[in-house]
Amino acid sequence: MLSLNIFNRQGEAIGTVDVDPAEFGGKVNRQLLHEVVLMHLANQRAGTHSTLRRGEVAGSTKKLFRQKGTGNARVGTRRTNKRKGGGTTKGPKPRDYEYHLPKKAVRAATRMALLSKFEDQEAVIVDDLALSEIKTKQVADVLKALKLNGISCLISMAGRDETLYKSARNIRGVEVLPASQLNAYTVLRQKRLLLTRAALDELRQKRAPGA
Repeated sequence: MLSLNIFNRQGEAIGTVDVDPAEFGGKVNRQLLHEVVLMHLANQRAGTHSTLRRGEVAGSTKKLFRQKGTGNARVGTRRTNKRKGGGTTKGPKPRDYEYHLPKKAVRAATRMALLSKFEDQEAVIVDDLALSEIKTKQVADVLKALKLNGISCLISMAGRDETLYKSARNIRGVEVLPASQLNAYTVLRQKRLLLTRAALDELRQKRAPGA
């Protein structure tokens, strides 16, 4: 069992919560995490790169001079990739990089990413983060009290909280996502994971395969 401290907004430990690693996959499969992160990165690629091949650049297709008798090395057209202004050989063309791994593998990787944060002590559990008004300073003060200021951090809560989102979005290195939208890439991308207790409970309920 993993014992995680629960803090209040002032950064004081007010209790602990026990987390069974089995609820988050039991062990971390680094190869699976690697493959899932690569999938997320590939799916973000625009794929709009394009180069001009020798058939698309400007220039005559006529051979510059005859093959023999000139004393020069043999040459082809002005469009060849050997000459300045010529076409690119096997250069990239627009393509779609998107692909998808099995859903069960992606979900398992999300649980393993969370488990790796718990095991590496890179996750912080806070009792509550509800705000009465949109105020960036309140979130900044909480991060400072929890010693998370200046560190890239992912804040996750149960459900969507627009007040918390709008209060934290201006802080450099801070990202806010509901627990239901977490994936392996978003969890691993940030150095620290800040979870509300309600978000942790929601994530533990999704431990069953295929959930």
